[in-house]
Amino acid sequence: MGKLLKDNSLTIVLMLMFAVSLSGQWFAGWHVENEDLERHGGTAIGLLAYLASPQFLSSLFENWESEFLQMAVYVMLTASLVQRGSSESRDPDAPPRDVLPSNDPNSPTLARVGGLAGWLFAHSLGLALTLLFLLSFALHWQFSANAAAQEAKDHHETIKSTLEYLGDPQLWFESFQNWQSEFLSTAFLVVLSIFLRQSNSPESKSVAAPNSKTGSS
Repeated sequence: MGKLLKDNSLTIVLMLMFAVSLSGQWFAGWHVENEDLERHGGTAIGLLAYLASPQFLSSLFENWESEFLQMAVYVMLTASLVQRGSSESRDPDAPPRDVLPSNDPNSPTLARVGGLAGWLFAHSLGLALTLLFLLSFALHWQFSANAAAQEAKDHHETIKSTLEYLGDPQLWFESFQNWQSEFLSTAFLVVLSIFLRQSNSPESKSVAAPNSKTGSS
């Protein structure tokens, strides 16, 4: 059991942090929503009702969307673009790392085959992250449209269909305000890792490595 926890400690801690943060968002958002309802003469809703509300789900998937977009773009851009000196970049002077199909008998089966199956496996991480982004965006779009429709109904305004809401500035404001921060933080990580170090982290060059060293190893 101890070895299992040690070998998976990074994922376990991250998922615990996710659970705590999600619970905090849920509880704090519930209070904010009820305060807003009270100001407008509405009836407070319960904690579980808020969990299923379009207001909560829209904000939830709005954030997931930006994170999966950041990871998908980063994984795919680092396959072809470089930043000399960054631990987050491949070495522009190094030979290609992946020659497929692989002749190593210990390689995953799909790495040892050619054709479409081999290509899909060779790009599966970027494809999976892209699909998660598209799914999160679709859910953000749907629940944001539901929240807007609920607000329009409360104010006796025209309700837009989900398709019409795709062109609404509110949806894109919610998306772009998160996307820009993700790209900025990633760019900072790429550049700062040229000059700064984090001892024992695989996301950093070794502490004694010269600034010109590219890649984490």
